[in-house]
Amino acid sequence: MYIIIVGGGNVGYYLAKTLSEANHEVLLLEKDRARYRTISEELGEIVMQGDGCQADQQLEAGFSRADAVVAATGSDDDNMVVCQMAKMEFNVPRTISRVNDPRNEKLFHKLGIDATVSSTKIIYNLIEQEVGGGEIIPLAALNRGNIEIVEIEISKTSPVAGRNIKSLPLPAETLIISVIRDDHALLPTGDTVLTIGDSVVALVNATHEPDLRRVFAEGL
Repeated sequence: MYIIIVGGGNVGYYLAKTLSEANHEVLLLEKDRARYRTISEELGEIVMQGDGCQADQQLEAGFSRADAVVAATGSDDDNMVVCQMAKMEFNVPRTISRVNDPRNEKLFHKLGIDATVSSTKIIYNLIEQEVGGGEIIPLAALNRGNIEIVEIEISKTSPVAGRNIKSLPLPAETLIISVIRDDHALLPTGDTVLTIGDSVVALVNATHEPDLRRVFAEGL
């Protein structure tokens, strides 16, 4: 089976490494040159530097013979383009996309993407299974309270990388409920230090969502 992964962040990197170790034919496509150099030093020839949204580079990567394409970037727009082009231009049998904003999940399915993965939804389901007995707050109730579930990835340019959660000036009515690191969900404390590649999942009042994103984009 030939599998192409677009996006060499933590998710794409570990997925490519795992699939390669399981003897699948894998290609990891990463457009950032510095990130490409870093991961290619370990993974070798299975990493290619290029933009997974560009048709010529998709052709060079072998989309035409791929059995599956996985879009694992931190941008829902890019992931959507990758999967749509894989289906429409190259007739790839199976497309799988990471969904960073859970509100986009229905749209991805409407556009014909075969499968989506939302870490927010996964964590919610795990919490629901653990608590049981109807103790978990339904998503509908969160909507009535104007509360949103937000996932933010810590990029290499984010000024909050290396800081602990209790030092962040979070807006009112914000609760960080999980940190996803190396494909594992952690239950954070105030002393949890955020690192590049982490995905932070938070509950926030919808009116404060822009303020929350500014903290992670602009820092203190």
